[in-house]
Amino acid sequence: MKRREFIKVLAGSAACWPLLARAQQNERVRRILVLMSLAADDKEGQARLSAFLQGLQELGWIDGRSVRIDTRWVAGDSEQVRKLTAELVALTPDVILASGGSLVAPLLQATRTVPIVFTQTPDPVGAGFVESLARPGGNATGFSIFDYSTGGKWLELLKQTAPGITRVAVIRDPATPQGIGQFSAVHSLAPSLRIEVVPLNAREPNEIERTIATIANIPNNGLIVTGSNFAIVHRKLIIKLANQYKLPAIYPLRLFAVEGGLICYGPEPIEPHKRAAGYVDRILKGEKPSDLPVQAPTKYELVINLKTAKTLGIVVSPALLAQANEVIE
Repeated sequence: MKRREFIKVLAGSAACWPLLARAQQNERVRRILVLMSLAADDKEGQARLSAFLQGLQELGWIDGRSVRIDTRWVAGDSEQVRKLTAELVALTPDVILASGGSLVAPLLQATRTVPIVFTQTPDPVGAGFVESLARPGGNATGFSIFDYSTGGKWLELLKQTAPGITRVAVIRDPATPQGIGQFSAVHSLAPSLRIEVVPLNAREPNEIERTIATIANIPNNGLIVTGSNFAIVHRKLIIKLANQYKLPAIYPLRLFAVEGGLICYGPEPIEPHKRAAGYVDRILKGEKPSDLPVQAPTKYELVINLKTAKTLGIVVSPALLAQANEVIE
């Protein structure tokens, strides 16, 4: 090659160096931290995580290649939540997925700069997590879960399932806004159905056994289990006690009915985790959480476990069965 041609080739290559450097910089491995409110061996938690990872993969984010994903599980342990939130923020991730409303407040206390995408979070405006649903305004956005009016729907459905009930106990976590809000919705509708409503405050497993036992022998009693991470983590114990004492009970999510609960009504919890991948993708590409509106549930499920109904001696009306999205026999 002649000297003049060699210089031209060398100059052309040199011109490409800045472009290659920028490309390598743009292709740096991003870091996503995932905080799950359930236990690592919980099938529901694994299903939620899988939906999120699948959503990311469909958008081109492959763990270990274009992105690094670290997952932590807290199993409803509030002390563990406080410990892990500080640990995660210190790792300076590009974005955090918070799977569960109980995780959002500790994360926001730890950082007001790292983007947070939440799921399964009731009333994020009332809780102070965002300024409004349309314009969150801070470093957090995501997918809400229960509208508090769902509490009234639970009471109506429980009355349809067991028309003879005159008194309903409501398991709630009194330390959370949703525990108070959902109970208020139940309580406001109760007079029109001629039902007495009493709260059962529970924050520890032993409180569940003690409080359910106190109402077990009261005739014409029913049970509402409100939506909370506490109830999901301890769902097997709650379902076992309700069935043991033959209490007609309604639960907030499908997984309760699948695992032996009588009836459930609530939003489908897996899809929002896949949709959350879309928000993470947009944030990684430069959009701000403050500009991404909080989204409400798009699908609600009514599931009836007929096997449990027969065990409890309850005959579910054809009209109610016709409303169900799923009947477990």
